[in-house]
Amino acid sequence: MTAMIASRLAPLLLLLVAPPALAQTRPAAPAETRFQRFERMSREAEKTGLAEPFRGITADGKVEPGLFSVKSTGVTTAPVVAAAQAFLAALTPAQRAKTAYPVGDDEWRKWMNQHFYLRQGVSFLEMSPAQREAAFGLMRASLSARGLKLSQDIMKLNRTLGELNRNDFEQYNEWLYHVTVMGEPSATKPWGWQVDGHHLIVNYFVLGDQVVMSPLFVGSEPVVAASGQFKGTVILQDEQNRGRDFLLSLDPAQRAKAVLGTTKTANHTLTEAFRDNVVIPYAGLPGRDLNAAQRRDLLALIGLYVGNLADGHAKIKMDEVAAHLDRTHFAWLGGSAADSVYYYRIHSPVLLVEFDHQRPAGLRHVKDPAVPNREHIHIVVRTPNGNDYGKDLLRQHLAAHPH
Repeated sequence: MTAMIASRLAPLLLLLVAPPALAQTRPAAPAETRFQRFERMSREAEKTGLAEPFRGITADGKVEPGLFSVKSTGVTTAPVVAAAQAFLAALTPAQRAKTAYPVGDDEWRKWMNQHFYLRQGVSFLEMSPAQREAAFGLMRASLSARGLKLSQDIMKLNRTLGELNRNDFEQYNEWLYHVTVMGEPSATKPWGWQVDGHHLIVNYFVLGDQVVMSPLFVGSEPVVAASGQFKGTVILQDEQNRGRDFLLSLDPAQRAKAVLGTTKTANHTLTEAFRDNVVIPYAGLPGRDLNAAQRRDLLALIGLYVGNLADGHAKIKMDEVAAHLDRTHFAWLGGSAADSVYYYRIHSPVLLVEFDHQRPAGLRHVKDPAVPNREHIHIVVRTPNGNDYGKDLLRQHLAAHPH
């Protein structure tokens, strides 16, 4: 009897110990491809980032009213309109179809510095040489010569990063930047354009002869090309060094207010992708505590960032900044030696600038990933209190001209 029971249990015991041959040979689920991973990460970022309606960056959670108004600046935007029309005309119908969006579309907010982000619009990679020249023509009409050069150098350094990653030009390439146009280029109606890619995001809103160029993201890793196709390309050294110069110009009492901490071991930017509504209290040294020479120096430092905009509209923005200089705060985190890494922030009701030395990302395989370094810089320029992407001007326009 015992032998009989054992003989009947044997097949069951075998199943518990070893699955049937059919189960052993069942194909495993296919591994997620790089594109699928990038697509999933992009959609997750967008879902989380756009879950909250746009309000704007604030100091206390409440948008300060009355800071922006629809008005004539006296600085023409006709060259920008013409360049945008020429760019769109250079595209094929299929390219235009995926590049054009309504002026109020959430596409404005769908930008991200990370290289993996799947972007909308037409990329420089898929453009013909003539189309690339038309795209650069739009940027040339909108930016200063300095701003255009910075943008093109960032694109070149992205290829340098590809070279430093064993020629991985699928992830890091000079042409992996996408252009979208929101609304119809017009002398009277609101519209704008966006360039979106790794370490370069430009949002450029136009209403009549008014311009808002924010959020603006510029940066690179590395910031100096020591080798490769674009050897000798160097960016963001003035922004780095003149920020420190301004700190060193402060007297001990002023510096005590400005310096929030002397140790920097992390990334500190607060207003990168999908951070349109972040609350950042004013901190650091206010402009009202500066002497006349220091006020001029602070405005000159701000001018490095605003000056990426074409000269006429940059002056309009600098006048706006100067009107709020007493309430403009300068804050610093990190060391102040010639080789230190640091973060500094310039924050006013109408402008927010963040400069940050970052930890390695694309070069983690050659640098300590736990320590920020001077070869990886992020800069973000924002318009607080609801006017990033020109949204407060658009709101006022739509209220006066219902569609």
